[in-house]
Amino acid sequence: MMAIVTSSCSLPGLGSAQGSNGSIRIASLNTTESQVLSNIVSELISHETNYNTAIVNNLGSAPLMHQALIRGDADIQAASYSGTELTTTLDLPPTKNAQKATDIVRKAVRDRYDQTDFPSYGFTNTFAFMVTQKTAKKYDLNDVSDLRKVANKFTIGVDSNWMNRKGDGYKDFTRYYNMDFAKAYPMQIGLVYSALASDKMDVVLGYSTDGRVDSYHLKQLKDNKHFFPPYQASMIVNNSLLREHPDLKPLLHRLDGKINVHTMRKLNYQVDDQLLEPQVVAKKFLEENNYFRGDK
Repeated sequence: MMAIVTSSCSLPGLGSAQGSNGSIRIASLNTTESQVLSNIVSELISHETNYNTAIVNNLGSAPLMHQALIRGDADIQAASYSGTELTTTLDLPPTKNAQKATDIVRKAVRDRYDQTDFPSYGFTNTFAFMVTQKTAKKYDLNDVSDLRKVANKFTIGVDSNWMNRKGDGYKDFTRYYNMDFAKAYPMQIGLVYSALASDKMDVVLGYSTDGRVDSYHLKQLKDNKHFFPPYQASMIVNNSLLREHPDLKPLLHRLDGKINVHTMRKLNYQVDDQLLEPQVVAKKFLEENNYFRGDK
């Protein structure tokens, strides 16, 4: 059963025919990044049009967001990652070629589900192994391969979903890098950073754009053997919405290439470290950029 909690982010206006409450519905994961991106899309639409918007919030995984779109419970998936869509949602083999992954996903969602995968926001968010600065200095850790000399005595905290992922999960990683850790602890992704900072874990697997990387001054280790597939960030939109409201397509294209990795980490940091609401962060970002008026 998929429980959907809807958080209204609407402004007065003419409304859209989408959804029972006349709102354009934007699906969001329970991660900071997904909620920031969802609010950016919501605020952009609400400010620049007369359409109401609503966020379908706190969905637990990419497949749940996918189901929300194909079942008509949502219209836009604000945070889509090419590698995840390829291996999890579409159940296709992984590839380490970023453009190939994007091309496959774009064609598949168009042909299978009548959806449009928009161009990347301009950043890649991928898994990243992290240690404290103290640990990095003590063991001279810069690349993931450097962990091999200490892995048999290190504990690692990882996202629960990653443990059993096919293609780029834990088992595949241990074979690919020829190392295994003393103990691997599945955790909620939001807890891995504090666990590392408080010395409860020796190393964790987090996300490269997470604001807590800066909050805790963590060191990301370079994936020197290129294990993780590309995770270009974009939005996926039901074509039924774009056909009904063709003015939305050029509006949503305003976000193409406008958010680089440093900007995304900063936005995440404002939520996770400075405790601002995602909607506040999103609105401020759009205001600072004049809602990207004048772009395509």
